[in-house]
Amino acid sequence: MWFATENFAEVAPVFVFDTNILKELQDKDDRRLSFIYKSLEEVDARLREAGSRLTVVYGDPMEWIPRLAAKFGAEEVITARDYEPYAVKRDASVHARLQKEGRSLTTVKDSVVLEQGEVLSKTGTAFRVYSPYARAWRNALVTKRDLIEYEPDFAKMASVQTLDAAFGSSATLAEWTLEKMGFTETDLWIAPGEFAGKARLEQFRRAIDAYEERRNIPDVDGTSILSPHFRFGTISIRSAVRFALERGSDGADKWLAELIWRDFYQDILANNPHVVAQSFDPAYRELDYPGREDHYLAWEQGQTGYPIIDAAMRMFNATGWMHNRLRMVVASFLTKDLLVDYRKGEAYFARKLLDFDLASNNGGWQWAASTGCDPQPYFRIFNPMSQSEKFDGEGNFIRKWCPELAGLTGKSIHAPWTATPMELRAAGIDLGETYPHPIVQHDVMRQKAIDLLAIARKEAKASKETAPT
Repeated sequence: MWFATENFAEVAPVFVFDTNILKELQDKDDRRLSFIYKSLEEVDARLREAGSRLTVVYGDPMEWIPRLAAKFGAEEVITARDYEPYAVKRDASVHARLQKEGRSLTTVKDSVVLEQGEVLSKTGTAFRVYSPYARAWRNALVTKRDLIEYEPDFAKMASVQTLDAAFGSSATLAEWTLEKMGFTETDLWIAPGEFAGKARLEQFRRAIDAYEERRNIPDVDGTSILSPHFRFGTISIRSAVRFALERGSDGADKWLAELIWRDFYQDILANNPHVVAQSFDPAYRELDYPGREDHYLAWEQGQTGYPIIDAAMRMFNATGWMHNRLRMVVASFLTKDLLVDYRKGEAYFARKLLDFDLASNNGGWQWAASTGCDPQPYFRIFNPMSQSEKFDGEGNFIRKWCPELAGLTGKSIHAPWTATPMELRAAGIDLGETYPHPIVQHDVMRQKAIDLLAIARKEAKASKETAPT
């Protein structure tokens, strides 16, 4: 909104509930809609304090935005730039329609710090690997230019009377309730809105110096948990980067590296939109995953017999959130231990994640599946037992989300099948009844995954060598 009020004398703030997106949502209690709606209520309240309001409509933005611009007599429509394929197509359509009417569309960089074309190799090409990208990103960053932020001038927001006259008094957030759009409100584990985002960042100030040591431990509050706020713009990524740079500790620098990953995946998506449907690495585009549907469903429901996997998935299903270390572990387990197509896991996360972001979700899943933009070989496979022992040593996270295992101690909490019959009886566990046996044997499946990916790469190489030139 700052860009709009900086460049125009009167601004009409508008939000469109995009039916092209909403109609694809499978769950009527989708947490993201509750987060968005509550955040919009905060925006609307702030605008009303200034004598304005948020104009809200429900429908196809490719039709509604030109229509609203005409009703308001707007010279220009301003929106944040979006790099997802659907958004690129949508904005191009809106631009064309506005142009026919003598109006224009301006998209502003907002959701990333450095975007497509701003971080390039010495030869002027886009990066395909994170580490050199991150070095170039740090070199390209100009603090006073790339991290600048201003408050919008609320005095330039059109009055309620002007907006009512242009759009009608019913084009409001109160009119378009979640229920009217066919959805229901759901409880959120994280407070939505700008004020909550800023408060969370301030709270993280006390933990950031220890971020390097604590970020991988799921049972402690060692991460920022700001990704939903970044995703929905309730806190800017620029403020987070600025905070990390000002803090200057080792923990802050490690957190900054994680924030750069976010820009990197957006860059990958913008330059390679095909990754939405197929692997980044062409060697695996014809790979036929042999994984079983019942194994996938066991993973989805947290019933694999591997406690760290099951605890992570149960927490995820209950909250729409998963710790980043656990995201890597469960993704590796699905693709490498169960040999299930990464796109099934990616789609399930896309359905359930409160902080779902297409670029980061796709990038993370392809990284775990070894099909993405990563120089590591395909034999990088997480061992669920060793990961559990290393990052949930006492088993506290497992006990919270798999209470049927609470009576186990020591290494048995990480691998119940290794417990003696006496230990299992003492803990009240009947393997196969109260808790499942492991659905696969990790060591066996690890080798199968290595063989599967190695053969795919070999076949792709042979096909390329024999292809006609």
